[in-house]
Amino acid sequence: MSRVQNTLIESVRKVVGWVPERWLPGGTPDPLIGRHGAVGTQLAQLDGPQKVRGAARFAAEVPLEGLCYAALVNSPVTRGRITRLDTAAAEAAPGVLLVLTYRNMPRLGLVPLMGVTNLGAVGNSALPILQDDQIRYNGQVMALVLAETQQQADHAARLIDLSVDTAPALSDFQAAKPEARTPASILVERNEQSAGDAEAALRQAAFSTDATYTTPGHNHAAIELHGVTAHWTGNRLVLHDATQAVAPTAAALAKLFGLRREDVRVLSPFVGGGFGAKGFWDHQVLAVAAARMVDRPVRLMLSREAVFRMVGGRSPTEQRVAIGADAEGRFTALIHTGYSVMPPYSASPEQYTLGTRSLYRAQSYRFGQKHLDLDIVPNTFMRAPGESVGSFAVESAVDELAHAMDIDPVELRLRNEPETHPLTGTPFSQRALATAWRQGADRFGWDARSTMPRARRDGEWLLGMGCAAGNFPYVRMPSGALRIRLTRDGQATLSTSAQDMGMGTATVQTQHAADRLGLPLDAITFEMGDSDLPAAPVAGGSSQTVSIAAAIAAAASKLTVELLRLAGNASPLAGLRAGEVRLAEGGLVCIEDPTRRETYGDILTRAGRDEISVTETGAPPLEIFKYAMLSHSANFCEVRVSDVTGELRVTRLLGVFDVGTILNPRMAVSQLRGGMIMGLGMALSEEVLFDERSGRIMNPGLADYHIPAHLDVPEIDVTWTGIPDPRSPLGARGIGEIGITGVAAAIANAVFNATGKRLRDLPLTLDRLIGAEGA
Repeated sequence: MSRVQNTLIESVRKVVGWVPERWLPGGTPDPLIGRHGAVGTQLAQLDGPQKVRGAARFAAEVPLEGLCYAALVNSPVTRGRITRLDTAAAEAAPGVLLVLTYRNMPRLGLVPLMGVTNLGAVGNSALPILQDDQIRYNGQVMALVLAETQQQADHAARLIDLSVDTAPALSDFQAAKPEARTPASILVERNEQSAGDAEAALRQAAFSTDATYTTPGHNHAAIELHGVTAHWTGNRLVLHDATQAVAPTAAALAKLFGLRREDVRVLSPFVGGGFGAKGFWDHQVLAVAAARMVDRPVRLMLSREAVFRMVGGRSPTEQRVAIGADAEGRFTALIHTGYSVMPPYSASPEQYTLGTRSLYRAQSYRFGQKHLDLDIVPNTFMRAPGESVGSFAVESAVDELAHAMDIDPVELRLRNEPETHPLTGTPFSQRALATAWRQGADRFGWDARSTMPRARRDGEWLLGMGCAAGNFPYVRMPSGALRIRLTRDGQATLSTSAQDMGMGTATVQTQHAADRLGLPLDAITFEMGDSDLPAAPVAGGSSQTVSIAAAIAAAASKLTVELLRLAGNASPLAGLRAGEVRLAEGGLVCIEDPTRRETYGDILTRAGRDEISVTETGAPPLEIFKYAMLSHSANFCEVRVSDVTGELRVTRLLGVFDVGTILNPRMAVSQLRGGMIMGLGMALSEEVLFDERSGRIMNPGLADYHIPAHLDVPEIDVTWTGIPDPRSPLGARGIGEIGITGVAAAIANAVFNATGKRLRDLPLTLDRLIGAEGA
């Protein structure tokens, strides 16, 4: 076991309180796998009626008496020091209650950074928040103005007289490369890994490709802006927040403001999109501090421009991918290296090489990443971090090699499918990417593709097809706690602090709980989005569904034991042990003799109880140490490119996903299709334009940062292999991020097939397409 894995094990042990010596590898499959019940049905989202009626209250919509409003002043320069900060005019403006600067901001420590060694942390930035006169990036908060109305706050913020002395700053990607750092690890993986002499094998290969691919910075562009409503009652803080990390945010605020954890309550029942951006940033801390200073509720909602400038996005990357193959198309060398931005005060590497390490087998390989220290807002995770942009590079390279060898791109991928994890030899828990490729090729009509570029035409339009693989790791957090409260009348309430960003967490877990407890759907209530409930980890890494599912399974097991104890000797179940009964049909049923059964109501009535409550943490994620566990996708694309103007239109997309059990097909299609639309945007239009002279983002708004609109989105077909993963709860793996991986490469490969022009830089804009040379 690697040093990094041992570090993770130790972190997990500290969180959940068990020791490695007690771990047992493997485990039996979840008994719910393959059982037909509520899981697998097309249940609509349970909170849908609230949302369409406008009854769902988001963080910046909570009504409070005495509410006041905040506006921010951001730094206009990248590095420097404040030399003049005159707030007199702002303080005298109508309605102003407070001007908060580094001079009167409470003295606070640093937010603990999230990471493998601190699974309960949530911090994205290790920079001080309004603690001194130093400017560290363009967009950093210089002041907060609080007023009776938002208009008054916005007006007063413009009255602050700010002067700065600028200092040399590093904001040029290429200029930073000579001083790039080589980290020891990327998340839980050792960074630099190699086997054999990949460079020599590349030179000696019968066929090879060696190219550089670039991807720009991206912004999450969630519909809901970052917003909070903070208020204090004595020494107790309540924060209504748009967050992907309810319980960790409460813990971070308690530590920063010197409070007991139970004196901080974070509420986030509804989140209007996150994609990785709704973590812990400066605005939460500023709103909490301001509310305490004026002793009134404070609302702070970031403008769209402020979101771009204060909340980190995806890092730009420059990646080298080189592949060598023998005459039969077997990879003899696979090299994936490159650069991305991760300042030392950030916590989020862009792990673009990690997906490549498990995707193909090769006789020799070399992987490694370097970090650039630019003076920018700390970057953070964004949907399928690393794998999304990494798949563009490696899957473009595979397509280039297939063209050079005159081999069908699907066939070339199938020839290099690994039987075990290529680096470690660890067996896959379940992998059916080859099945996905074959299903997808047949469904898409892949045999209509021409092997020669520019061979298919419809008038001025050149037609092309492309494909690409995608993958994303299975992640299950070890620290999710959940409470089950079961009443005499057969109603169950499940409670956890977890968050729902619109993906249907509460709906799917209600379905799961109904099957796990043997109750009808209308007997289940699922509570979440409140830090006063049992603590759950962050929603990220496509980990939340299986993490909560494991906690429900553990709590249900504990409930079984407690119910048997309460049943006593007068019960038909007397003498049975927990492993001999199951929760079913509203009670306990003997597995060997189903006539021996008793309802929950009968058990509780005999015991003189109105209800029973148990709280449990999910079992340790042993499976991730014994098996290689990943989701996979086979993406297919069809495009039309004008031979006159270079206009590019994507006409069809197909994604075939190998993601284990699908818990709710209706919501799964929505999640996967949404991810593919983000991949479409990544391919065609999305790009944070960064002025490398000033360090300022030049397009901080949706008018200039172009995301796909309805007319940009083609027909998108989504299907899956439907094969359960026997090593995961319910046989499921996360689906939130696998949808985006591979899509951009499939589009770029289709463009090459249509035009003969190989574009290695995203996005695939008109100027690049016109300026590129053909094959």
